[in-house]
Amino acid sequence: MRQATLTILVVTLLILHQDFWFWREARPLLFGFLPVGLWYHMFYCVAASAMMAVLVKWAWPEEEEAEAKVAADDQERGA
Repeated sequence: MRQATLTILVVTLLILHQDFWFWREARPLLFGFLPVGLWYHMFYCVAASAMMAVLVKWAWPEEEEAEAKVAADDQERGA
């Protein structure tokens, strides 16, 4: 269930990255100086960063991390 949810999240953000609705025109300007497309990308970057944090928290392979730590400890002892 978790893997399906994370996959849907990633695919959704990939689809939202294609912001074809703001390509043709810079209007409306938000706060009088920033085009709406720039604001969209700012919020998209925040959402992508949050997605990456969720992926690290829930999908990071802990077994490989433990193996890497053991290998680093072994290398440190041998050096």
